[in-house]
Amino acid sequence: MFNRLYIRLAVIIVGMAAGIVAIFAVISVFATHYHISMYMEQVSPASKRMSPLMDHLESALIQSILLTGLFSLLLALIIGVYFAKRISRPLVRMKQAAERISSGSLDARVSTEGQDEIAELGTSLNRLSEQLQRQQSLRMSMSQDIAHELRTPLTTLKSHMRALEDGVWEPTPARIHSCLEEVERLIQLVSELEELNVMDSPEFQLSRKEENLRLIVGKAAALMEAAFLEKGVQLRYEGVSDVRLLMDADRMKQILVNLLTNALHHTPAEGIVRVEERKEKWAVCLVISDTGPGISAEDLPYIFERFYRGDKSRNRQTGGSGMGLAIVKKLVEAHGGEVWAQSDNSGARFYIRLPM
Repeated sequence: MFNRLYIRLAVIIVGMAAGIVAIFAVISVFATHYHISMYMEQVSPASKRMSPLMDHLESALIQSILLTGLFSLLLALIIGVYFAKRISRPLVRMKQAAERISSGSLDARVSTEGQDEIAELGTSLNRLSEQLQRQQSLRMSMSQDIAHELRTPLTTLKSHMRALEDGVWEPTPARIHSCLEEVERLIQLVSELEELNVMDSPEFQLSRKEENLRLIVGKAAALMEAAFLEKGVQLRYEGVSDVRLLMDADRMKQILVNLLTNALHHTPAEGIVRVEERKEKWAVCLVISDTGPGISAEDLPYIFERFYRGDKSRNRQTGGSGMGLAIVKKLVEAHGGEVWAQSDNSGARFYIRLPM
């Protein structure tokens, strides 16, 4: 029973009050008796006839001090228990909520009142529960997406192999090439997963040195030029200066290629994709914008999550693997920068801020 928090708090509060009152009472009683005794020794013998009066006065003072101490202790007991319960009640609720969260009930929340540290603790616990709930949802979704990504090419390969085995299909170069494409899809998916895992490991490091930003952007644009011409989309990079930044050239090129691929995928024919530079006081910001349909407000906060795609059909041919932007975020953060996206009716814009 004494393990209950409010009882321990009450004992501490009342114990401190009792100690203070006891010290006050003892000192007051001894001081009163001492000064009255000294007074009686210093007065003339004729005045000692007042001794009974002084004895009554001393008794009255001592009784007053003791009664005051007793009632003070009683008041301290009442106030201590009240405040102990008031302080411990939200803490107990938080403990119960934390136990429910640890047992898997991630929808557990605590009510918070006021703006003190206890209320902030409750708010932090609620925020933690929300984040855990969201991460659990993302993990479940990711598991389903991985299963789907693997199942689709494997099912296609199985049907093709079965058709070839049963003699339904002749092993023509076109059909063999179709099987190879499915194998390539599997290899690419595994490679992307492996790359993300490497980036998550503590051993992951960049090979950084000073590089010309315009040169890196130009190389990334050259790699994407054929794809843009094939789809009939214009690629423009304007205002990109020769500023030199500390970066891993290959990884920065990978970031730009991933973002340009994403922009090209969502930009219709005769559209435009732009790469622009915006100089800030201590950083350089690259903006990759397109003239596509943009990103919906409900999808925007999650586009950098693994396997997340706004296309709920989860068709890899129309929605990609859902890992390109996750790789971009990891690499930008490894460079000490940040990446975010904005969108409206005129298209999507991705921002990469890199420190000078």
